[in-house]
Amino acid sequence: MDQDDEETTIEMKTRTEKGEEEVIRVKLPDRKKGEMFAVVDQALGGARMRVICQDGKVRLGRVKGKYKKRMWIRVGDLLIVQPWEFQDEKCDIIYRYTNTQAMNLKRRGFLPTHLASLL
Repeated sequence: MDQDDEETTIEMKTRTEKGEEEVIRVKLPDRKKGEMFAVVDQALGGARMRVICQDGKVRLGRVKGKYKKRMWIRVGDLLIVQPWEFQDEKCDIIYRYTNTQAMNLKRRGFLPTHLASLL
């Protein structure tokens, strides 16, 4: 694993159904690529969402084509988004966190306070 992977992932401990501890890796936004945290504010249909981003802007988020049928997103979900370079009011949805992962990130202090209050 190189240095860039270490900065964009963290390890979290979870318990399996049998009570055993398991360590999983969770993706973090890559600041070099312009990725940031966001929370879904409204589902608009057609794989589009209105999201509140880490920088405080409200953007129109679009689920990328390769995730369309694989990633089901609801209002209040924590996401990683990447704003478009040519239209700042739009973004691509890169990753969705489960509720457990989102609460763990909130507890560890990775989320800005205005996003943590929306979860």
